[in-house]
Amino acid sequence: MSRRLAAAALLGVVTAQAPSPAAADLGTPAAARAAVDRALDFFVSTQNHDGSWGSTSCETTMEMVFAVETHYAWSVAAHGLATMALLRAPETPQRRAALDRAVRWLCNCRMTLRGSTWDNDAVWGWLYGAVSTTAIAQDARFQTDEWRGPVAHRGREFAGWLAKNQEPLGGFGYYDDPPFTRRPKWGTSFSTALVVPALGLANEIGWLPDTTTRDRALEYVRRCRLPNGAYEYDLSPVPRMSGGEHINDVKGSLGRIQVGNWALRKAGDPAITDDVVRTGLRQFFEHHRFLAVARMRPIPHEAYYLNAGYFFYFGHYYCGLAIELLPVAEREPFRGQLRTKLIETQRVDGSYCDFLGSSYMVTSSTAFATLGLQAGL
Repeated sequence: MSRRLAAAALLGVVTAQAPSPAAADLGTPAAARAAVDRALDFFVSTQNHDGSWGSTSCETTMEMVFAVETHYAWSVAAHGLATMALLRAPETPQRRAALDRAVRWLCNCRMTLRGSTWDNDAVWGWLYGAVSTTAIAQDARFQTDEWRGPVAHRGREFAGWLAKNQEPLGGFGYYDDPPFTRRPKWGTSFSTALVVPALGLANEIGWLPDTTTRDRALEYVRRCRLPNGAYEYDLSPVPRMSGGEHINDVKGSLGRIQVGNWALRKAGDPAITDDVVRTGLRQFFEHHRFLAVARMRPIPHEAYYLNAGYFFYFGHYYCGLAIELLPVAEREPFRGQLRTKLIETQRVDGSYCDFLGSSYMVTSSTAFATLGLQAGL
């Protein structure tokens, strides 16, 4: 993409953004509820007749290097996230109808498959498929005879595919290197951390026969944690810190610190104390500009400290979950900061986007932002 086209694309995003009230007003629970309502209206009004959102095809030239199957996998992952946003929303007839259609689609859609020798982005469908189905299974509305069986069947499939594709060190990743093997040989801290609590739930409700998959994933995340509070992008025997603007610096790990702390704390790791969570949150807001400057940049990892645009809403969602780990009296100041950062980026139609303009990026960005706001309500 030329600089002129990139600038035009970014200008389009800016002009599509909603006018923002004063920053102080954006940090309130009322502002968060209003933003959540706008996003949920977007999901209800743009849902396809079959219950899905957006398209499963390649929609930008940036994505043409990936396997055709990968675009479908990203759509399934985004669908799982949008379903969770509806699942956690105050119910209205319109939202419930959209939620039922979304759950039905998730239970009946084709399972994501590895797209090529090197491209295993199918894992995103399995990861957020497992996260969303375990959440659905905990909801009383989906524990009736009509829903229990289909949700459990699909949840076992997602968890089973993860178990078969866990790399030797215990992580989950979306690429592989030569020599290419059926079981991938590479993982990342963040894609592994996000599913650790869901794997624990899958054990509890009988979707996985033992705790091996979850325990190995947990250990992988634990080993990625660095003394400065950052998390390595992927696990290395010797942590890669070469100085300068490195992705494993705190400023390059802002989108990973929160999900790592949240996952380890949920798993009962005694090392993740309130002070560790608090420090991670302070780092997030102190250095937030390094995430903000990456949002909507058209080339992955081109921003300072190798931040990518698609780190933005992912990091904010898990920031919202990390805040809720703190004592109740400490949460609201952090919530206010998070609400402001999110709501000021919402677009006039209620949606959000942090990378490219693909429909599944809009779906996932909107879901991440909404879930982050919902966590503090």
